[in-house]
Amino acid sequence: MTENTVNSDYVCDFLDRFSLTLLKETFVVLDNASLHKSKKFKARKLEWENRGLYIFYLPTYSPHLNIAETLWRKLKKEWLRPQDYETSEKLTYSLTQCLMSMGRDIGIIFSDFRIV
Repeated sequence: MTENTVNSDYVCDFLDRFSLTLLKETFVVLDNASLHKSKKFKARKLEWENRGLYIFYLPTYSPHLNIAETLWRKLKKEWLRPQDYETSEKLTYSLTQCLMSMGRDIGIIFSDFRIV
């Protein structure tokens, strides 16, 4: 979680740092947001691939394949309470608690496949 603006610079910096920690080939699945397709982002892809980090894009208009979309929908409609939105501190705390509970207390079932 971050309170910073998430833009192409932010994501590229994150993936740069992440790619330096890899011990095996790793695939990151992204949607087609403009920040994932920027010139700066595209320029970094070959360097990340040389480090074993590969970018896979979801097909356009496929929110049903994007686990993050389902996670946010469940957070907003099922797991967060109206009072969790009273202050940014309450919201941050509640989001953190929900995300830490993934796989332990809460989960998402995608037909026969469970993401925890």
